Amino acid sequence: MMATLYDVSVSAINQHLKRIFEDNELVEESVIKKYLITASDGKSYSTKHYNLQAIIAVGFKVNNDRAVRFRKWAGQIVKDYTIQGWTMDKERLKKGHMFTDEYFERQLENIREIRLSERKFYQKVTDLYATAFDYDKDAKTTRQFFKMVQNKMHWAVHRHTAAELIVERANAEKEHMGLTTWESAPDGKIVKADVTVAKNYLSEKEMSYLQRIVSLYLDYAELQAERRIPMSMEDWAKRLDGFLEFNGNELLMGPGKVSAEQAKLHAETEFEKYRIVQDRLFMSDYDKYLLELEHQADQSDM
Repeated sequence: MMATLYDVSVSAINQHLKRIFEDNELVEESVIKKYLITASDGKSYSTKHYNLQAIIAVGFKVNNDRAVRFRKWAGQIVKDYTIQGWTMDKERLKKGHMFTDEYFERQLENIREIRLSERKFYQKVTDLYATAFDYDKDAKTTRQFFKMVQNKMHWAVHRHTAAELIVERANAEKEHMGLTTWESAPDGKIVKADVTVAKNYLSEKEMSYLQRIVSLYLDYAELQAERRIPMSMEDWAKRLDGFLEFNGNELLMGPGKVSAEQAKLHAETEFEKYRIVQDRLFMSDYDKYLLELEHQADQSDM
């Protein structure tokens, strides 16, 4: 349980406990109680259970994002107690406990609002992440999630990161420079801002698959809220990988072979070449109007 609480391996917890006891920070016998636990094989095993004192001590040894958040929380409690002589969780006292029915109903409303929004597919996933009960926009977990989520979704669909997709498909010699959609599609001009958006190069089939993935993930989120299961930032980050893998998608490992800067340079270079072709072929509403006038004039001369 401590390994789950602090998001580390069991061996790491054991090492921290060993050091705590060696340093005489705690006396091992005073923080451990042994219980006989019957396993699935029917045999009983002696299992060590550590008290709250040991759990807190380990929290001050682990070096990761979750442990840092624990230490901030614990530090605030110590500060309040030192200054005031007491500490109080006002919100929890008002509500009885944090995860009330009202909390989960609000979660459901938030998730359904995300589903109905017009935001981009990966923004919906990050919006969902932001519903975590311990959400912190400055946390390392959050920065990593925000950095990788778009590429993870793209990779699940076509085995490329967003940058790799742009480099592979942005081509001045292709129709519409390889884009399948853009801001002013289908009749308006393609502009520089359009060519650096990876989603604009997806085929109809790929876009449909991406939308289905996001929709299924939102279904899963609703189910978690309906089952009254609270979700942390770590939960959402891990569940996205698990969800993609469960649905038969290959997981992205690493940042990819092409940087965002390389993709931007490639797309904009191709656009400068394509711009000449586009300007020659493009017909504005005014051009069409003049052409129609010419056609009417020709008809009247007959």
